[in-house]
Amino acid sequence: MRLASIDILRTVAIVVMVFTHFGENLANYTPPVAGFGAPLFIFLSGVSFFLWSEARLARGATETELTKASVRRGLFVFGVGFAFNLVVWLPEDLFNWDVLTFIGSALLVLELARRLPAPIRLLVAVMAALVAPILRSMADYPAYWEAGYFECDPTLSEALVGYLATGYFPIFPWIALSLAGYETAARMFPCAAAHTDPAEAPARPGRIAVVLVAASIGLLVARPLLPAPISLGMLGGWTMFPPTTEYVLGTLGMAMGLLAILHRTIDRAAHPPIPTAMLRLAKAFSRHSLSIYVLHHLVHLWPLWIAAVAQGDEPTAYWREAMPTWLSLTLAAGFLALCAVVLARLGSKQAWGLERCMRWLCD
Repeated sequence: MRLASIDILRTVAIVVMVFTHFGENLANYTPPVAGFGAPLFIFLSGVSFFLWSEARLARGATETELTKASVRRGLFVFGVGFAFNLVVWLPEDLFNWDVLTFIGSALLVLELARRLPAPIRLLVAVMAALVAPILRSMADYPAYWEAGYFECDPTLSEALVGYLATGYFPIFPWIALSLAGYETAARMFPCAAAHTDPAEAPARPGRIAVVLVAASIGLLVARPLLPAPISLGMLGGWTMFPPTTEYVLGTLGMAMGLLAILHRTIDRAAHPPIPTAMLRLAKAFSRHSLSIYVLHHLVHLWPLWIAAVAQGDEPTAYWREAMPTWLSLTLAAGFLALCAVVLARLGSKQAWGLERCMRWLCD
């Protein structure tokens, strides 16, 4: 099942990440929306996995075939994540645990989770969010972050700690968003979940989204009044690194609420209030989101590394100070415009790039 709401939100996530990375890595500028792209992308990984797995079963795939395809897809994305770290961020950042290694892991977890009862999946998601601050405290999270970015020694123990708790996108708490996305899709899309009342499908996640955002705001307001073990240990304000409880609740609520709104106003509308051309563009960006994510890093980071080495400096000599903000954001817009032109020429009949490789190898 392909839904315009998911295509639009995945396009929004990609656009936010492109502007964020161009701005931060080229000009040390962080856009106000920077912290929303990755959580939205991760939440949609759970939504998409539910729809993909249900569609495979509806077409007659057996449980064994579905499991094999799920595991292959998870391992493929995980492997792409490692290759991405090696080629884009250079060997010293091989174990920085970027969003791709996380999503590969999340696909494997979701394959296990889909066999569990819904209350157990929800319990795991809640526990993942609650245990994350404890794990960060036990691991001494600040010791792994210098000058605003993650660093660890290439040892098994430190790599494992980074994977679970201290990396850019560790399993805890981010797996909570993937599980929440899966559970949201199971309740929102009546075509895939026959037990769901179509009239109530978007309403339930919408109400939950409001509660999550309200809880996030409430914790942010109450934090200065709470005891230190809670305000400093379990909470931490609105930050992405580390992903605090308030941040996880707020971004999850926003992602869930936007999906509910778009599903009601676009997926279920006889005449969606968005031009057909824009929906086609969103579909193209969504279908090629993995390739665009990898490509936009190559396009804006490799020139930095090459220019620095050519001058006899360290590869990262120009990182975050290569150009003014306006130019970095202009280049981001130009990259997205070029992607739109290329995708329009490729057409929407099939996926290309890494997505095509994944389908050929895994499906």
